[in-house]
Amino acid sequence: MKHHYYSHGKLLLTSEYLVLDGAQALALPTKKGQHLDIKPINQEAIIWRSYLSTGELWLDYKFSFPLDSNDGRGDAIYERLLSILQAAQKLNSSFLNTRQGYGIESTLEFQKDWGLGSSSTLLANIARWASVDPYKLLDMTFGGSGYDIACATTESALIYQKTSTTPIVTPVTYSPHFKDELYFVYLNKKQNSRESIKHYRSLDQESLTEEKARFSKFTQDLLSCKSIVAFEKLLSEHEDNLSRILKTPTIKTQLFADYPRAIKSLGGWGGDFVLAVGTASQMDYFRNKGYDTIVPYKEMILGE
Repeated sequence: MKHHYYSHGKLLLTSEYLVLDGAQALALPTKKGQHLDIKPINQEAIIWRSYLSTGELWLDYKFSFPLDSNDGRGDAIYERLLSILQAAQKLNSSFLNTRQGYGIESTLEFQKDWGLGSSSTLLANIARWASVDPYKLLDMTFGGSGYDIACATTESALIYQKTSTTPIVTPVTYSPHFKDELYFVYLNKKQNSRESIKHYRSLDQESLTEEKARFSKFTQDLLSCKSIVAFEKLLSEHEDNLSRILKTPTIKTQLFADYPRAIKSLGGWGGDFVLAVGTASQMDYFRNKGYDTIVPYKEMILGE
């Protein structure tokens, strides 16, 4: 029997880093995501092929049964994918417990270096195939807050809050009337999420209770914001406060100090996309600096 699974990409609008410690965060699923197609084959193996958004074959792997018989190939991606399948087996002992082989194709709709969730969409798809809890699978593999997993299977914006047990995921309506002045600008490099989290964990964690409340309020204030002026003020305050916590200059200070409107990092600081407020003509500022990938809000976010 053939199976098809699909998961949406993600962007985190508020509470990056603090979401790891329970702050409420506003997360947005993207229109583009990742497909996973599975069909039985007459081989006692898993033949895995992954395709980029261009249609180019990216990964071509063979996993033999039993999965723990694989001794690695010196390929980090191969080992990571194998570890996900093995973790899924630990969570569901009936998953891949026969020698029935499968031909599997995963297909990204966005560029894999964009930071929109090439890993989280894959993990969410595998979790559904294996009939396991995706958050438990995340904990056993990539780690992280889990907001990206929540975005994978939603159809709307959401408020995400990590807890010691099951995260609290609250679907919300978020469609700011000034969205025509919101653009996502790619910084031409991918940020390593695990390294970003490692840096955050190295900082003084004593004042987190107060900071969690502060950033949860940013989330609620942004959700209810009706004015572009107030929106830009909130973005700038959010950036300044997180800059203080991370002991890292904001991306605007580092790269775009003379830009007249608000700019906010999304997710791990230093790469992937930023949210830039401005008109279509103001986006020429970024193009003139060599940042040519600029996606309007309505083209990026699911439901717009």
